[in-house]
Amino acid sequence: MASIVQLEPQATDLPVTLEDVRAAHARIAPSIVRTPTLFSQTLSKLTGANVWLKFENLQFTAAYKERGALNRLLLMGEAERRKGVIAASAGNHAQGLAYHATRLGIPSTIVMPELTPTVKVTQTEGHGANVILHGETFDAAYAHARQLETERGLTFVHPFDEPDVVAGQGTVALEMLEDVPAIDTLAIPIGGGGLLSGCGVAARGLKPDMMLVGIQAELYPSTYAALKQLDLPCEGDTLAEGIAVKEPGHLTRRMVAQLVDDVVLVNERRLEESVSLLLQIEKTVVEGAGAAGLAALLTYPEMFRGRNVGIVLTGGNIDTRLLANVLLRDLARSGRLARLRVRLQDRPGALFHVARIFDEQRVNIIEVYHQRVFTTLPAKGLITDIECETRDSAHLDRLIAALRAGGYEVSPVELA
Repeated sequence: MASIVQLEPQATDLPVTLEDVRAAHARIAPSIVRTPTLFSQTLSKLTGANVWLKFENLQFTAAYKERGALNRLLLMGEAERRKGVIAASAGNHAQGLAYHATRLGIPSTIVMPELTPTVKVTQTEGHGANVILHGETFDAAYAHARQLETERGLTFVHPFDEPDVVAGQGTVALEMLEDVPAIDTLAIPIGGGGLLSGCGVAARGLKPDMMLVGIQAELYPSTYAALKQLDLPCEGDTLAEGIAVKEPGHLTRRMVAQLVDDVVLVNERRLEESVSLLLQIEKTVVEGAGAAGLAALLTYPEMFRGRNVGIVLTGGNIDTRLLANVLLRDLARSGRLARLRVRLQDRPGALFHVARIFDEQRVNIIEVYHQRVFTTLPAKGLITDIECETRDSAHLDRLIAALRAGGYEVSPVELA
């Protein structure tokens, strides 16, 4: 686990001001959802902080990215609007830009890597964009988008590294502090840095003593490493793909360095746990990046204990199969879902006697897998994997103890 190193915000002029954020809010307010900021009693008890949640997953395209994209579109001149806009994105920026561009009658082109999941391509096209698939990586798609920008005279809308986009994202914090002035800490996910930069400007302008904490996935610690002068790799399959950015913006990196108190890292297990908790407790679906704020409170409880913390649920665009896997893995880690490997003798009634112990312990059997061939046991030996559902880890421990007391060799099949 990375250590917490306090940064020193510098009092210097920034390219985005509180007035810019306020102007952006007045501009975009009629066309976005004023998402609620609600107190979570259960998460507050769980983390030791007073937790308020900003439900940006309730935007029409299920992410806060609409705010910055719309502000940029509304500031374009007529000539620019007629020619259209272009962006490189395989995520929430693509959908937010496409949706509002189409609504305003502005042609939009989105360049995505060729390996982008079909559902994301379809969703973006459904919002009215012309989607171009190019290259195997985001960098290749980005380079092609910049080339088309020049060739076709289009306006490139960056997902985070331009002032108008940053000002639009800052409206998230503006609304939070209008709704709950008592908030004294903001825990904001950071990938490219647009949201944290904008929210930092708004928060510092309204409450200069606000505590600002950025959160990155451990697999992609780009801003964390830059600010703390560390050489860390940025790679791997993270659940928080929305903040999996290898290179933060030049503008946003400078703003974050001047605004934030700290940047911390969260691991994949905490991200999975947080997605699951938000669904179970708040009955709301968030993507991995949207759960980063809660993951930080769970990882660094001493940092937030007793504070009035605002968390932004930045988006809810998570693949349903991935969400199902996250939920099942969380059940397994909590002991409520388990797979036990039991060694049996291959004789009549062997499985019946094992099942009787499950019944005695009031454990529900979900699946049974027999293995007779691919095993190192003797020919009359048998391995049986039994998936089961228990009340909690203590209940699972009692079941394992009962099986061993019955003379069975049993071991749980652990998750990674």
